[in-house]
Order: sequence, then structure tokens, then C-alpha cells
Amino acid sequence: MTNHPFKTGVNREQPSFLPPRVEDYVDRDNEARAIDAFVDVLNLEKLGFRYPKAVGGAGQPAYDPADLLKLYLYGYLNRIRSSRSLEREACRNLELIWLLKRLEPGYRTIANFRKENCAALKAANREFVLMARELGLVGGEVVAIDGAFFDGNASKASITTRKKLAERLAALDRDIEAYQTTLSENDAAEDAQPAVGASGGSDIPQKMASLMAKRAQVQADLARLEASGETQLSLTDEDARLLTKNGQLLAGYNVQIAVDEKHKLIVTSEVVNDGNDSGQLYNMAKAAKEELGVEKLTALADTGYYNCHELKACEDDGIVAYVPLAKRTAQLEVQGRISHEEFVYDAEKDVYRCPAGQLLRPTGGRKVTTAGRVDIRYRSLKSDCDKCALRSRCLSAKPSIRTIQRWEHEAVLERHRARMQDAKAQMRHRAELAEHPFGTLKCRAGYRHFLVRGFNKVRGEWSLMALCYNLSRVLNILGLHRLIAYFAKRLGRELFVRLMRVLAAALRPPQDASGAHLDCDMGHKLRI
Repeated sequence: MTNHPFKTGVNREQPSFLPPRVEDYVDRDNEARAIDAFVDVLNLEKLGFRYPKAVGGAGQPAYDPADLLKLYLYGYLNRIRSSRSLEREACRNLELIWLLKRLEPGYRTIANFRKENCAALKAANREFVLMARELGLVGGEVVAIDGAFFDGNASKASITTRKKLAERLAALDRDIEAYQTTLSENDAAEDAQPAVGASGGSDIPQKMASLMAKRAQVQADLARLEASGETQLSLTDEDARLLTKNGQLLAGYNVQIAVDEKHKLIVTSEVVNDGNDSGQLYNMAKAAKEELGVEKLTALADTGYYNCHELKACEDDGIVAYVPLAKRTAQLEVQGRISHEEFVYDAEKDVYRCPAGQLLRPTGGRKVTTAGRVDIRYRSLKSDCDKCALRSRCLSAKPSIRTIQRWEHEAVLERHRARMQDAKAQMRHRAELAEHPFGTLKCRAGYRHFLVRGFNKVRGEWSLMALCYNLSRVLNILGLHRLIAYFAKRLGRELFVRLMRVLAAALRPPQDASGAHLDCDMGHKLRI
């Protein structure tokens, strides 16, 4: 048989030893070193991470939050999220053994760290965005805004609506009525034949009691909904909601992100439980503007964000929004009818001109819609409409005049419509920017659901996902060694600032309880 020059493995019986130093477990180009350098440069106490208070007595000391943060960052970068999996990896993964210096925290300690430091995790994410700004990786001119649904730690069956509760209550009432009828029939049968006993209805009282208890619970759930003003009630995760998009229903959260144009970094994000994006445009654009520290910003979003109030708020705050208009006249066009879009507004005369050339003039009243819009009504003359050749296409059988409603700030929408006429390139650019992070996190990393429950914890976990996405992007852009060099430089500045604060506190003259300076030389004993 011919000998092929294949590579051969080592003998499994050959004794071997790990490197004598933990430092030798990880090579110089390993991303674990970037995680270590990043966490070391953070002022975790200032960011809000919980530091356990020192207590006397027996027992092991607490783990440093820096070590647990390193563990989580490594886990989320490598698709390891559960606390039990992280516990196992900390004992057998050489990179984690190096990163944690052979510490082996238990899964409860790991899980509690994520639950107790939700706000601090979000602050750490913001701190990394500030670092990206210092590195010149953020353009600060254009952001793309988008949202995506993520499954929560709750089933769809655990979330109910007012309609479902009302239907359930009606069904229970029918069942109770049926059992009451059965009880009445049994009582009548016992009165007619007292010697025979009630052989088949002995369990009916117990079933009645069970139904009454269920009815009381449904009524209590309805009362909770009425008191809270919410439309849904979640029994497992109180903040998760049923969300629908493109015919798909899930129980979870709506994650909103703003992505910078330069390197597709997530500059700000938020987790909401509203399945409609129409009320999120201004909040996200404003948060991105503040994070980037700019006076003007261009925000790109899809049709789901179109909302007149949001567009006005953006314009008032120096944000130029590009949002495709929702097409609401397609059915009229198919029927050959004349839509309101064919009426032309004359700003100088404050009138609308119909396709036939007749004028619609404003009425004195105002109409406030359910959405809070204040609309001005413009009406045609009946005499003009009666003799108009386009009447059959403009009016239905019942009305005799045509009415156009104009928002009191319609000029904002007109400027937006003019801007959107040549915005195809911006809309393609929006898809390239905003869909990249979600595609990476959902399809490549597999992060389609949250492991925790409640707004605070979910937002903390999302901060970990966003932070790891940004860190991975920056590693690919700058390279490991340039990023670590920046962290080292920043750490030097941070240590210098901390030292100056300690010296200033030591040199400050001592004060009494009222805040008055004491007359002594203690403040001059320390020499630099």
C-alpha cells in the first residue's frame, strides 16, 4: 500500500505538561488581552458597579467586579452566556484561566453579578463609545436608526390581553351556569327519589369551587390591567409583551439602536416593549446626538418610524430626519379615485386647489385627532362640486363637498416630503448601516433571545451584547496591539488623575463637623 504524506498527530500516551506560567497560556495576539486591558482602564466604582462592603468574621472575600466583568465580556464575545456554562469554562478554558488568574466563581455569583449591575453595564457600554470617539472611529454626522424584536424569557401563552381575559371570563360564566343547571337538576332528582342517592354528581361542588376560583383570578387580572392602563398582562416576565411583525408573533422586547455611519458602531441603544416604532425616532436620534456631542445630526430610518410629531421634534432639535412616507392612497389609485395628495396648497393665499382648479378655503374651527394632532379644515363650495366633471372620482355618493384636513405644522411635513424626493441613496445606505449589527448579533452570534426577565435586567444584558459587538468591530478595525496601546495610554492618564485627586484630598485642610477649617498644620505634612 502506498504511503501518503499525511500529517500525523501526537501519541496520546505521550506525557506532557502545561506551560509553567499562566502568562504562557495565551499568546500575544489573543483577544482576551484586549478584554483584560479594557476592563483595567475602567473606573468600575465610578460607573456604578457594586463593590461588596468589607465585613468581619469568617468567610471568603468577595470577587472583584473587574474579574466578573472580564468573564462576561469573554463569554458574550464567544457565544457563552449562561452562568452555568461560564462557571464550567472558567475551570477548563485556558484563556479564561489566564483572564481570571485561576479564579473559579460559582454560577450563582456569576448570575447575581449580571442581575445586580444592570445600570453599570449600560454605563460601561457608553464609556466604550466615548473611547471610540477619542479614537476617531465615530463620524458623528449620520446615524441609522432601526429596531428588532428579541424573544424574552417568557412564553406567548404567559401573556394575555384584555380581549382574551374577557373571552375567558365569558367562557367561565357559561361553565358555571351549566354546572348550576346540573346541580339544580340533581337536587330535583333527589327530591323526587329520595331513596336513590346522588350517584353521578358528587364531584360537581368541587368543580364549581374550582371554576369560581378561576373566575376570581381572571377578574383580578382584568382589574390589574384597568389599574395599570396597559393592554397586555404578562405573568412570567411582567415587562415582556406580545409583538407582531410581518405576520410573526413573539413574546419579548423591541430593541432600538442608532448606528454611526463611519464604522457601523452602535452609538446608543434602548430596549422597549412597544411593538410600534413610530414613537421611537426622536428619542433615539436625540440620544445619539447627545452621545456624539454634535449640534446637528442626520438620522435615517425606515417607514415604520414615520410620525408627524416625531419629525417636528427632530427638526426643532437640529436633527435632519429621512423617513420614507407611508403609502396610504394605493387603494384609491387602484379605484381611480382622487386622493388628498392631488390637492395643491397655496401658502400665500392659504387655500387648497383641487385637480379641477377650484379652491378649498379654511374654516374657522380646529379638529383635535386621537393622536393629538390639531388639524385645520379646508372645504370646497357645494356649487363648485355639483357642476364639477370630476365629482364621481372625488366624492362618494353621500357627501356633497370635499374636505381636506391640514396639520397646523404641515410645513414640517412638506419640507420632509421635498427632502425625500431624492433620498433613494440615503435609504439604501440606511439598510447597510442599521441592519448590519442585528444581522451580526442574531445570525452570526445567535443572540435572538434574552436570558433574564424585567426591563432593568434585559437592558443590562443587551448592553453586554452591544458592548461586545462594538469591541469586536474596533478590534477588526484597529487591530489588537493598537487598541491595547490606546488602553495603556488611557490607563496612564486615569491613574494620574486618580493620584492627583488623592493628593488634593490629602493636602486639603481638615474640617470640623460644621465644615470649618481646623487651625493645624496637618494639611502641610505631606510632601510630593
